[in-house]
Amino acid sequence: MCKFWSEAVKRTEPYVPGEQLNDPDIIKLNTNENPYGPSPKVIDAIQNELTQKLHLYPAPGADALREEIGRYYQLDKDHVFIGNGSDEVLAFSFMAFFEQDARIRFPSVTYSFYPVYAKLFHIPYDDVPLNRDFTIPVASFFQSEGGVIIANPNAPTGLYLDLKSVEEIAANNPKQVVIIDEAYVDFAPGSAVSLVKDYPNLLIVQTMSKSRSLAGLRLGFAIGQPHLMEALHRIKDSFNSYTIDQLAIAGGTAAIQDEDYFQETTGQIINTREWLIPEMKKRGFCVLPSAANFIFASHYKVEAETLYQKLKQQKILIRHFQNAATANYVRITIGTEEQMERLLAAIDSIIVA
Repeated sequence: MCKFWSEAVKRTEPYVPGEQLNDPDIIKLNTNENPYGPSPKVIDAIQNELTQKLHLYPAPGADALREEIGRYYQLDKDHVFIGNGSDEVLAFSFMAFFEQDARIRFPSVTYSFYPVYAKLFHIPYDDVPLNRDFTIPVASFFQSEGGVIIANPNAPTGLYLDLKSVEEIAANNPKQVVIIDEAYVDFAPGSAVSLVKDYPNLLIVQTMSKSRSLAGLRLGFAIGQPHLMEALHRIKDSFNSYTIDQLAIAGGTAAIQDEDYFQETTGQIINTREWLIPEMKKRGFCVLPSAANFIFASHYKVEAETLYQKLKQQKILIRHFQNAATANYVRITIGTEEQMERLLAAIDSIIVA
């Protein structure tokens, strides 16, 4: 440790993202990116914006994009907040709604940024054990002292918590904010956005990195009642009023508007996922039911670390998490059908060997 570091830096254990190898031959199935790329209308919108007034600051509230997202969900823009990726929205949410003297709750197996933020912001937490089948014990999230955050579908498991259960958690935490992190919800049965009008404590966080193919633009958003949005704006404007650049606003707006492309590509990913799961099971894998754009699987014979390393040798990247509960599982992003066929061929060569 450096003597110049603050105590906050010293106690921080940074989130470790998936590998980003600079190799064009790699099949990248480790960071849940969309294999189909953004809508052509997104590219047109960004190119058009390049001829506009980039020497001027963008709208601080990204109003055009907020309006478009609001229209999509039949809400007004005062129910929408835009951030520089959903990770920034989550960070602002921890600061806006969780206190340093009240313990929050999140699942013990979930998005690993949650404990990072909790430690960084001095927020005590309980990581609630999952059921043996990796499902969330709903009642364990009732009456939280400081609030609740749950990824739905969960990461890295891909399991989906039904909306009735989400509503029960919100109803049983009337004095605390319940955050539902819906990074993968567009590959799942449905979003909890439909509940925000009835629950003033419910905050929905989504990203445009996955289903909208905009991981490189860094766009995330939150949806909730206006008083929650005001809190997020107060935090954001205390750091940086201009977190979203003009190109991202234009591209994100076009992505939301192109519903046909969105439905086509998400549908392709869901269909490929549903084809891949039985193919994996034929090969001896235990695969959890997935409502995301990835699967979470373990093999009865080949250890997860071995599978990860041997696939990497064949230039296929998947994700392996080292913690005890998930040490024998790998997470595999759903790619194109061709990529999945190459994955299965590689797995066959490893199993036979």
